[in-house]
Amino acid sequence: MNPWTDRLNDTLRQSGWSKTELARRSGVNYDSLNKYLDGKVAQPRGDVMHRLARALDVDTTWLRDGTGGRDRDPNQGRGRKKRTSTRGRSKDKPPYDGLTQLGGPTEIPDSPDAAALETVQNPHPGDGYVVRFTCPEFTSLCPVTGQPDFAHLVVDYVPAKHLVESKSLRLYLASFRNYDAFHEDCTLAVAKRIIKACKPKWLRIGGYWFPRGGIPIDVFWQSSAPPKDLWLPAPGVAPYRGRG
Repeated sequence: MNPWTDRLNDTLRQSGWSKTELARRSGVNYDSLNKYLDGKVAQPRGDVMHRLARALDVDTTWLRDGTGGRDRDPNQGRGRKKRTSTRGRSKDKPPYDGLTQLGGPTEIPDSPDAAALETVQNPHPGDGYVVRFTCPEFTSLCPVTGQPDFAHLVVDYVPAKHLVESKSLRLYLASFRNYDAFHEDCTLAVAKRIIKACKPKWLRIGGYWFPRGGIPIDVFWQSSAPPKDLWLPAPGVAPYRGRG
C-alpha cells in the first residue's frame, strides 16, 4: 500500500467517519475514494488530494508526502484562482465536485474494470432529450487469435438525473484496446456500464464492426422501447459495402 494511502486510512479511522461521509464532505466520487483507500491509485489527479485533506482537516503536503506538520494551515488554498466561473451557481456546493479525471492529465486504464466512469448532474432532468456519443475508432482484441478488432460505436441515451462525463467515457472506451472479447460482448458491456453509471431513462447502442474474415458483424441493443415523442435521429452509419 502507498504511504499516502496509509495516512489517508489512518486519518479516516481517527475521524470516525464512514467512507460515504468522507466522499460527501470532500466531494470525491465514492468509487474513486475506494480505490484510493485500497491503494489502487498511486496518487489522485487534480485537486482531489487537497479536497480530501481539507475535509479531514489535515495539511495537504503532509497527506501527500508525509512531510511537514499534520495540522492544516487555515490559509491553505486561499488566493488560488478558480478555473471555472461560479456565476449563477451556489458557492456552497460546486457543481462538479467528485470528478477526478477532467481538467488534469490522466492515463488510459489497464482494463475496462479498472476504468472509472464518472457522471455529473443533469441540468435539465425534467426534459426528454437524447445525448449521442460516437466512437469511430473503438478497438479491442479477438479473444482467440489476439488480433485487433475495430468498430464504430454510436450510443444514444435519454438522461435522468445524471449525465456521463465525456472524458471518463473516452478513457473507458480506450481501455478496451487490450481487452479480449467478442464483438457482441464488447458492445453490450459498454451499454450496460453506461446504464450502471448514470441510470438513464433509455439507452441504445449500435456497434458497427469492421469485417474480419470477410464478414462484418453489427450489434444493436436497446434497454427498452424508446420514449414517445422523442427526436431520435438515425445513427448515420452506412452499412458495410464491398466493391460493386
